[in-house]
Amino acid sequence: MIKSISGQIKAKAALIDPDRYGRSDTSALGRWFWEIDKVLLLLVSVLIAIGLIAVAAASPAAAERYSGGNVRFNELYYFWRQLAWIALGVPVMIGISMMPRERARRISLFGAAFFFGLLLFVPIIGPEHNGARRWIEFGVGQVQPSEFLKPFFVIAMAWLLSLRETDKTLPIFTLSAAVTGMIAFLLMKQPDFGSTIIFGSVWLAMLALAGVNLRILIGLAVAGVIGVVLAYFFYDVATMRIDEFLFGTGDNFQTQNAMRTLTAGGLFGMGPGGGTRKFGLPEPHTDYIFSVIGEEFGLIACLAIAALYLGIVARVLIKLLDEDNSFAILAAAGLAIQFGLQALINMMVNVQLAPSKGMTLPFISYGGSSMLALSIGMGLLLAFTRRNPYLTRSPYVVKWSGEQLTA
Repeated sequence: MIKSISGQIKAKAALIDPDRYGRSDTSALGRWFWEIDKVLLLLVSVLIAIGLIAVAAASPAAAERYSGGNVRFNELYYFWRQLAWIALGVPVMIGISMMPRERARRISLFGAAFFFGLLLFVPIIGPEHNGARRWIEFGVGQVQPSEFLKPFFVIAMAWLLSLRETDKTLPIFTLSAAVTGMIAFLLMKQPDFGSTIIFGSVWLAMLALAGVNLRILIGLAVAGVIGVVLAYFFYDVATMRIDEFLFGTGDNFQTQNAMRTLTAGGLFGMGPGGGTRKFGLPEPHTDYIFSVIGEEFGLIACLAIAALYLGIVARVLIKLLDEDNSFAILAAAGLAIQFGLQALINMMVNVQLAPSKGMTLPFISYGGSSMLALSIGMGLLLAFTRRNPYLTRSPYVVKWSGEQLTA
Protein backbone atom coordinates (compact mmCIF):
# COMPACT_ATOMS: atom_id res chain seq x y z
CA MET A 1 0.00 0.00 0.00
CA ILE A 2 2.75 2.45 1.01
CA LYS A 3 4.87 1.52 -2.00
CA SER A 4 1.89 2.07 -4.28
CA ILE A 5 1.22 5.56 -2.90
CA SER A 6 4.92 6.44 -3.12
CA GLY A 7 5.02 5.27 -6.71
CA GLN A 8 1.99 7.41 -7.62
CA ILE A 9 3.57 10.51 -6.05
CA LYS A 10 6.83 9.97 -7.92
CA ALA A 11 4.96 9.38 -11.18
CA LYS A 12 2.99 12.63 -10.82
CA ALA A 13 6.15 14.55 -9.92
CA ALA A 14 7.87 13.17 -13.00
CA LEU A 15 4.98 14.26 -15.23
CA ILE A 16 5.15 17.80 -13.85
CA ASP A 17 8.93 18.16 -14.13
CA PRO A 18 11.01 14.97 -14.35
CA ASP A 19 14.30 16.72 -13.53
CA ARG A 20 13.07 19.11 -10.81
CA TYR A 21 15.48 19.00 -7.83
CA GLY A 22 16.75 15.59 -8.89
CA ARG A 23 20.42 14.68 -9.20
CA SER A 24 20.21 15.41 -12.91
CA ASP A 25 18.82 18.92 -12.37
CA THR A 26 21.52 21.25 -13.71
CA SER A 27 19.69 24.51 -12.98
CA ALA A 28 21.21 26.99 -10.53
CA LEU A 29 18.48 26.24 -7.96
CA GLY A 30 18.85 22.50 -8.43
CA ARG A 31 22.62 22.58 -7.97
CA TRP A 32 22.24 24.83 -4.94
CA PHE A 33 19.71 22.43 -3.38
CA TRP A 34 22.09 19.46 -3.60
CA GLU A 35 25.34 21.26 -2.82
CA ILE A 36 24.37 23.62 0.02
CA ASP A 37 25.33 22.69 3.58
CA LYS A 38 21.80 22.16 4.88
CA VAL A 39 22.93 21.73 8.49
CA LEU A 40 24.75 25.07 8.44
CA LEU A 41 21.76 26.74 6.79
CA LEU A 42 19.47 25.28 9.47
CA LEU A 43 21.70 26.51 12.31
CA VAL A 44 21.77 30.02 10.85
CA SER A 45 17.98 30.00 10.36
CA VAL A 46 17.49 29.04 14.02
CA LEU A 47 19.82 31.86 15.04
CA ILE A 48 17.87 34.40 12.98
CA ALA A 49 14.58 33.20 14.51
CA ILE A 50 16.04 33.51 18.02
CA GLY A 51 17.23 37.00 17.14
CA LEU A 52 13.76 38.07 16.10
CA ILE A 53 12.32 36.84 19.39
CA ALA A 54 15.09 38.59 21.31
CA VAL A 55 14.49 41.91 19.51
CA ALA A 56 10.78 41.60 20.31
CA ALA A 57 11.72 41.22 23.99
CA ALA A 58 14.12 44.18 23.91
CA SER A 59 12.01 46.48 21.72
CA PRO A 60 9.81 47.94 24.50
CA ALA A 61 12.86 48.97 26.53
CA ALA A 62 14.56 50.51 23.49
CA ALA A 63 11.36 52.29 22.42
CA GLU A 64 10.93 53.81 25.88
CA ARG A 65 14.56 54.88 26.00
CA TYR A 66 14.47 56.69 22.66
CA SER A 67 11.01 58.21 23.10
CA GLY A 68 10.82 61.75 24.35
CA GLY A 69 9.15 65.07 23.70
CA ASN A 70 6.99 64.84 20.60
CA VAL A 71 8.64 61.59 19.53
CA ARG A 72 6.99 58.40 20.72
CA PHE A 73 7.94 54.94 19.47
CA ASN A 74 5.61 51.97 19.50
CA GLU A 75 6.65 49.17 21.85
CA LEU A 76 7.31 46.82 18.93
CA TYR A 77 8.85 49.47 16.68
CA TYR A 78 12.25 47.79 16.54
CA PHE A 79 10.72 44.34 16.14
CA TRP A 80 8.86 45.33 12.98
CA ARG A 81 11.93 47.06 11.58
CA GLN A 82 14.06 44.02 12.33
CA LEU A 83 11.49 41.83 10.58
CA ALA A 84 11.81 44.06 7.51
CA TRP A 85 15.61 43.82 7.61
CA ILE A 86 15.39 40.02 7.86
CA ALA A 87 13.01 39.98 4.88
CA LEU A 88 15.68 41.87 2.95
CA GLY A 89 18.74 40.11 4.33
CA VAL A 90 17.69 36.45 3.94
CA PRO A 91 17.13 36.67 0.15
CA VAL A 92 20.51 38.42 -0.13
CA MET A 93 22.12 35.58 1.81
CA ILE A 94 20.45 32.88 -0.31
CA GLY A 95 21.24 34.72 -3.55
CA ILE A 96 24.94 35.03 -2.69
CA SER A 97 25.11 31.40 -1.56
CA MET A 98 23.94 30.35 -5.05
CA MET A 99 26.92 32.03 -6.73
CA PRO A 100 29.81 29.96 -8.09
CA ARG A 101 33.00 30.46 -6.10
CA GLU A 102 34.74 32.42 -8.85
CA ARG A 103 31.89 34.91 -9.15
CA ALA A 104 31.65 35.27 -5.37
CA ARG A 105 35.39 35.97 -5.29
CA ARG A 106 35.21 38.68 -7.97
CA ILE A 107 32.24 40.41 -6.34
CA SER A 108 33.97 40.28 -2.95
CA LEU A 109 37.13 41.92 -4.31
CA PHE A 110 35.04 44.71 -5.81
CA GLY A 111 33.10 45.05 -2.54
CA ALA A 112 36.35 45.22 -0.54
CA ALA A 113 37.66 48.04 -2.73
CA PHE A 114 34.34 49.93 -2.64
CA PHE A 115 33.80 49.82 1.14
CA PHE A 116 37.48 50.53 1.81
CA GLY A 117 36.96 53.68 -0.26
CA LEU A 118 33.91 54.59 1.83
CA LEU A 119 35.92 53.97 4.99
CA LEU A 120 38.39 56.62 3.82
CA PHE A 121 35.60 59.21 3.72
CA VAL A 122 34.04 58.38 7.10
CA PRO A 123 36.28 60.77 9.12
CA ILE A 124 35.63 63.52 6.57
CA ILE A 125 31.89 63.44 5.86
CA GLY A 126 30.55 60.99 8.46
CA PRO A 127 28.07 62.35 11.05
CA GLU A 128 29.11 62.21 14.69
CA HIS A 129 27.07 60.12 17.14
CA ASN A 130 28.08 59.83 20.79
CA GLY A 131 31.58 61.04 20.02
CA ALA A 132 32.19 58.59 17.15
CA ARG A 133 32.17 58.86 13.35
CA ARG A 134 31.37 55.42 11.94
CA TRP A 135 28.59 56.03 9.44
CA ILE A 136 27.96 57.66 6.08
CA GLU A 137 24.54 59.11 5.29
CA PHE A 138 22.91 58.40 1.93
CA GLY A 139 19.62 60.25 2.40
CA VAL A 140 17.48 57.14 2.87
CA GLY A 141 19.59 55.99 5.81
CA GLN A 142 23.05 55.45 7.26
CA VAL A 143 25.64 52.85 6.27
CA GLN A 144 28.50 51.68 8.47
CA PRO A 145 31.25 50.81 5.95
CA SER A 146 33.32 48.79 8.43
CA GLU A 147 30.47 46.30 8.91
CA PHE A 148 30.22 45.60 5.17
CA LEU A 149 33.99 45.59 4.77
CA LYS A 150 34.44 42.70 7.26
CA PRO A 151 33.32 39.79 5.02
CA PHE A 152 34.84 41.29 1.87
CA PHE A 153 38.13 41.84 3.70
CA VAL A 154 38.29 38.13 4.54
CA ILE A 155 37.76 37.09 0.91
CA ALA A 156 40.32 39.63 -0.32
CA MET A 157 42.90 38.37 2.20
CA ALA A 158 42.14 34.76 1.27
CA TRP A 159 42.70 35.53 -2.40
CA LEU A 160 45.91 37.45 -1.65
CA LEU A 161 47.35 34.76 0.62
CA SER A 162 46.43 31.97 -1.81
CA LEU A 163 48.64 33.61 -4.46
CA ARG A 164 51.68 32.23 -2.58
CA GLU A 165 50.99 28.89 -4.23
CA THR A 166 51.57 30.28 -7.72
CA ASP A 167 54.50 32.58 -7.00
CA LYS A 168 56.58 32.34 -3.83
CA THR A 169 58.39 35.60 -4.65
CA LEU A 170 55.31 37.80 -4.32
CA PRO A 171 55.44 40.06 -1.21
CA ILE A 172 52.10 38.69 0.00
CA PHE A 173 52.79 39.17 3.70
CA THR A 174 53.89 42.79 3.21
CA LEU A 175 50.85 43.63 1.07
CA SER A 176 48.38 42.03 3.47
CA ALA A 177 50.04 43.76 6.43
CA ALA A 178 49.85 47.15 4.67
CA VAL A 179 46.14 46.74 3.87
CA THR A 180 45.27 45.55 7.38
CA GLY A 181 47.33 48.34 8.94
CA MET A 182 45.56 51.00 6.88
CA ILE A 183 42.14 49.64 7.85
CA ALA A 184 43.17 49.54 11.52
CA PHE A 185 44.37 53.15 11.34
CA LEU A 186 41.06 54.32 9.82
CA LEU A 187 39.04 52.39 12.41
CA MET A 188 41.05 53.83 15.30
CA LYS A 189 40.27 57.33 14.04
CA GLN A 190 36.49 56.75 14.22
CA PRO A 191 37.16 55.42 16.99
CA ASP A 192 36.19 51.73 16.73
CA PHE A 193 38.63 49.74 18.86
CA GLY A 194 36.48 46.58 18.82
CA SER A 195 36.40 46.28 15.02
CA THR A 196 40.14 46.98 14.92
CA ILE A 197 40.71 43.94 17.12
CA ILE A 198 38.48 41.77 14.90
CA PHE A 199 40.23 42.77 11.67
CA GLY A 200 43.67 42.23 13.21
CA SER A 201 42.78 38.91 14.85
CA VAL A 202 41.19 37.48 11.71
CA TRP A 203 44.22 38.53 9.66
CA LEU A 204 46.56 36.75 12.10
CA ALA A 205 44.42 33.61 12.04
CA MET A 206 44.43 33.56 8.24
CA LEU A 207 48.20 34.02 8.19
CA ALA A 208 48.53 30.96 10.42
CA LEU A 209 46.25 28.93 8.13
CA ALA A 210 48.23 30.09 5.10
CA GLY A 211 51.40 28.62 6.57
CA VAL A 212 53.31 31.80 7.32
CA ASN A 213 56.58 31.22 9.18
CA LEU A 214 56.05 30.63 12.90
CA ARG A 215 58.64 33.26 13.80
CA ILE A 216 56.65 35.88 11.92
CA LEU A 217 53.48 34.87 13.74
CA ILE A 218 55.19 35.05 17.14
CA GLY A 219 56.64 38.43 16.20
CA LEU A 220 53.19 39.71 15.20
CA ALA A 221 51.67 38.41 18.43
CA VAL A 222 54.33 40.24 20.45
CA ALA A 223 53.78 43.37 18.33
CA GLY A 224 50.05 43.09 19.03
CA VAL A 225 50.64 43.02 22.78
CA ILE A 226 52.98 45.99 22.51
CA GLY A 227 50.37 47.77 20.40
CA VAL A 228 47.70 47.30 23.09
CA VAL A 229 50.11 48.64 25.74
CA LEU A 230 50.92 51.67 23.60
CA ALA A 231 47.22 52.19 22.89
CA TYR A 232 46.61 52.24 26.63
CA PHE A 233 49.08 55.09 27.12
CA PHE A 234 48.47 57.12 23.96
CA TYR A 235 44.94 56.26 22.76
CA ASP A 236 42.26 57.85 24.95
CA VAL A 237 39.48 55.41 24.01
CA ALA A 238 41.62 52.39 24.89
CA THR A 239 42.75 54.03 28.13
CA MET A 240 39.19 54.68 29.22
CA ARG A 241 37.89 51.19 28.29
CA ILE A 242 40.79 49.33 29.92
CA ASP A 243 40.65 51.43 33.12
CA GLU A 244 36.92 50.80 33.41
CA PHE A 245 37.42 47.08 32.92
CA LEU A 246 40.52 46.45 35.06
CA PHE A 247 40.22 49.06 37.81
CA GLY A 248 36.49 49.87 37.86
CA THR A 249 37.22 53.57 37.36
CA GLY A 250 35.14 55.95 35.28
CA ASP A 251 31.67 55.15 33.99
CA ASN A 252 31.38 51.35 34.09
CA PHE A 253 27.64 51.45 34.67
CA GLN A 254 26.86 49.78 31.33
CA THR A 255 28.76 46.55 31.88
CA GLN A 256 27.74 46.25 35.53
CA ASN A 257 24.08 46.81 34.71
CA ALA A 258 24.30 44.33 31.82
CA MET A 259 25.65 41.63 34.15
CA ARG A 260 22.94 42.29 36.74
CA THR A 261 20.27 42.16 34.05
CA LEU A 262 21.62 38.91 32.56
CA THR A 263 21.58 37.10 35.92
CA ALA A 264 18.27 38.56 37.15
CA GLY A 265 16.23 35.84 35.44
CA GLY A 266 18.07 32.90 36.97
CA LEU A 267 18.23 29.63 35.04
CA PHE A 268 14.85 29.81 33.33
CA GLY A 269 14.15 33.54 33.09
CA MET A 270 11.22 35.71 34.03
CA GLY A 271 9.27 34.87 30.89
CA PRO A 272 8.67 36.85 27.67
CA GLY A 273 7.89 40.47 28.56
CA GLY A 274 8.52 39.86 32.26
CA GLY A 275 11.89 41.58 32.47
CA THR A 276 12.20 44.93 34.23
CA ARG A 277 15.94 45.54 34.48
CA LYS A 278 16.20 45.74 30.68
CA PHE A 279 14.60 49.20 30.86
CA GLY A 280 17.79 50.46 32.51
CA LEU A 281 20.15 49.19 29.81
CA PRO A 282 21.64 51.82 27.47
CA GLU A 283 21.35 49.71 24.27
CA PRO A 284 19.01 46.81 25.11
CA HIS A 285 18.26 45.93 21.48
CA THR A 286 21.84 46.04 20.14
CA ASP A 287 24.99 45.81 22.31
CA TYR A 288 23.28 44.34 25.38
CA ILE A 289 20.57 42.15 23.89
CA PHE A 290 22.34 39.08 25.32
CA SER A 291 21.57 40.42 28.81
CA VAL A 292 17.89 40.87 27.88
CA ILE A 293 17.81 37.22 26.78
CA GLY A 294 19.29 36.21 30.13
CA GLU A 295 16.68 38.15 32.10
CA GLU A 296 13.63 36.98 30.17
CA PHE A 297 14.64 33.49 29.00
CA GLY A 298 17.27 32.47 31.53
CA LEU A 299 20.91 31.46 31.66
CA ILE A 300 20.11 28.14 29.98
CA ALA A 301 18.93 30.05 26.91
CA CYS A 302 22.18 32.05 26.94
CA LEU A 303 24.22 28.85 27.07
CA ALA A 304 22.17 27.40 24.22
CA ILE A 305 22.89 30.47 22.07
CA ALA A 306 26.60 30.25 22.86
CA ALA A 307 26.52 26.57 21.88
CA LEU A 308 24.75 27.49 18.65
CA TYR A 309 27.52 29.92 17.69
CA LEU A 310 30.12 27.31 18.57
CA GLY A 311 28.23 24.75 16.47
CA ILE A 312 28.25 27.02 13.42
CA VAL A 313 32.00 27.65 13.64
CA ALA A 314 32.78 23.99 14.34
CA ARG A 315 30.57 22.85 11.46
CA VAL A 316 32.49 25.03 9.00
CA LEU A 317 35.95 24.07 10.25
CA ILE A 318 35.14 20.35 10.28
CA LYS A 319 33.66 20.56 6.79
CA LEU A 320 36.86 22.18 5.53
CA LEU A 321 38.88 19.09 6.45
CA ASP A 322 37.78 17.57 3.13
CA GLU A 323 38.46 20.74 1.11
CA ASP A 324 41.52 20.81 -1.16
CA ASN A 325 41.26 24.37 -2.52
CA SER A 326 43.50 26.68 -0.48
CA PHE A 327 41.51 29.81 -1.37
CA ALA A 328 38.22 28.20 -0.30
CA ILE A 329 39.79 26.99 2.95
CA LEU A 330 41.14 30.44 3.82
CA ALA A 331 37.92 32.22 2.82
CA ALA A 332 35.52 29.92 4.68
CA ALA A 333 37.72 29.58 7.76
CA GLY A 334 38.28 33.34 7.91
CA LEU A 335 34.56 34.07 7.67
CA ALA A 336 33.76 31.50 10.37
CA ILE A 337 36.45 32.85 12.70
CA GLN A 338 35.27 36.42 12.16
CA PHE A 339 31.65 35.42 12.85
CA GLY A 340 32.53 33.49 16.00
CA LEU A 341 34.92 36.16 17.30
CA GLN A 342 32.31 38.90 17.01
CA ALA A 343 29.78 36.77 18.91
CA LEU A 344 32.37 35.89 21.56
CA ILE A 345 33.35 39.53 22.16
CA ASN A 346 29.73 40.64 22.52
CA MET A 347 28.93 37.87 25.00
CA MET A 348 32.13 38.54 26.97
CA VAL A 349 31.18 42.21 27.30
CA ASN A 350 27.75 41.24 28.65
CA VAL A 351 29.28 39.01 31.33
CA GLN A 352 32.01 41.55 32.25
CA LEU A 353 34.87 39.50 30.79
CA ALA A 354 35.79 42.24 28.30
CA PRO A 355 35.50 46.05 28.22
CA SER A 356 32.53 47.59 26.41
CA LYS A 357 33.17 47.77 22.65
CA GLY A 358 29.85 48.67 21.04
CA MET A 359 29.70 45.43 19.04
CA THR A 360 26.50 43.67 17.96
CA LEU A 361 25.64 40.00 18.52
CA PRO A 362 25.51 38.41 15.02
CA PHE A 363 21.98 37.84 13.68
CA ILE A 364 20.48 38.57 17.11
CA SER A 365 21.10 42.27 17.72
CA TYR A 366 18.93 44.82 15.98
CA GLY A 367 20.43 46.76 13.09
CA GLY A 368 20.09 47.22 9.35
CA SER A 369 23.78 47.50 8.46
CA SER A 370 24.59 44.63 10.79
CA MET A 371 21.88 42.34 9.38
CA LEU A 372 22.74 43.02 5.74
CA ALA A 373 26.50 42.72 6.31
CA LEU A 374 26.07 39.47 8.23
CA SER A 375 23.75 38.14 5.52
CA ILE A 376 26.41 38.89 2.90
CA GLY A 377 29.08 37.22 5.03
CA MET A 378 26.97 34.13 5.69
CA GLY A 379 25.97 33.94 2.04
CA LEU A 380 29.66 33.91 1.10
CA LEU A 381 30.34 31.29 3.75
CA LEU A 382 27.56 29.07 2.39
CA ALA A 383 28.90 29.59 -1.15
CA PHE A 384 32.43 28.53 -0.22
CA THR A 385 31.28 25.47 1.73
CA ARG A 386 29.06 24.13 -1.06
CA ARG A 387 30.08 20.63 -2.11
CA ASN A 388 28.61 18.08 -4.54
CA PRO A 389 27.70 15.16 -2.22
CA TYR A 390 27.65 12.66 -5.05
CA LEU A 391 30.95 13.55 -6.67
CA THR A 392 33.06 11.94 -3.97
CA ARG A 393 30.93 8.78 -4.13
CA SER A 394 31.54 8.26 -7.84
CA PRO A 395 33.79 5.28 -8.72
CA TYR A 396 35.25 7.40 -11.53
CA VAL A 397 36.75 10.02 -9.21
CA VAL A 398 40.44 9.31 -8.57
CA LYS A 399 41.70 10.29 -5.13
CA TRP A 400 45.31 10.88 -4.15
CA SER A 401 46.51 8.19 -1.76
CA GLY A 402 49.17 10.38 -0.20
CA GLU A 403 52.03 8.24 -1.51
CA GLN A 404 54.83 9.74 -3.59
CA LEU A 405 55.22 8.47 -7.13
CA THR A 406 58.66 7.24 -8.10
CA ALA A 407 60.09 6.94 -11.54
